[in-house]
Amino acid sequence: MSRHTHADAHPDDPHFISRSGWLRAAVLGANDGIVSVSSLLVGIAASGADRHGVLLAGVAGLSAGALSMAAGEYVSVSSQSDIERADIKRETRALKEDPETELRELAEIYEARGLAPETALKVAREMTEYDALGAHIRDELGLSDVTAANPLQAAATSALTFSAAAAVPLLGALAAPEGALIPFVLFATLLALAVLGFIGARTGGAPWGRAVVRVVFWGCVAMGVTALIGRIFGVAMG
Repeated sequence: MSRHTHADAHPDDPHFISRSGWLRAAVLGANDGIVSVSSLLVGIAASGADRHGVLLAGVAGLSAGALSMAAGEYVSVSSQSDIERADIKRETRALKEDPETELRELAEIYEARGLAPETALKVAREMTEYDALGAHIRDELGLSDVTAANPLQAAATSALTFSAAAAVPLLGALAAPEGALIPFVLFATLLALAVLGFIGARTGGAPWGRAVVRVVFWGCVAMGVTALIGRIFGVAMG
């Protein structure tokens, strides 16, 4: 895909936005891995299933979840990439068929951002002479290398982080003594969620306190709901 590139103005201190593509997929995959597998373990355990059944469900949830995350990320990000390519193709055609109209559009964009009409037109002409397609991709379509859709990267990141994170509550279940599986899973899950919130925030350069609380809170909600469902299911089956 043709895409405008530019030199980094801060090579020794890159902006955190450059990490947004893979960081979003990593945090989503890890959070989903922790919450879904721990909720599954707690729900199955609350239903009265034996230890073997709980662990088997956890392994199945980890395997199916990792594959589902990879497939889902690949399909959704591929769709985004298809849209980007279609827009770029239309922009390329428009530049060939009606360059003057495209020049005026670019000037209007710069004028709307605060430049005087004469200055906006001058900048638009210079940007067009330098890299017309790149200027329109960046300033009209709002696309850049930072926000570029990368299906394989998103799929691999989500699958790997899902698997690694989902292994935490599963290990908690394995380490739990008889009769204490749910407390061990809960402890391992809450610890993992807190660490995930902290790492995600620090990696993105954001305050970590709010991120930790947000991740832990919604994880507790998910586990509480599935435990309740498991308890109701177990009573009904009994």
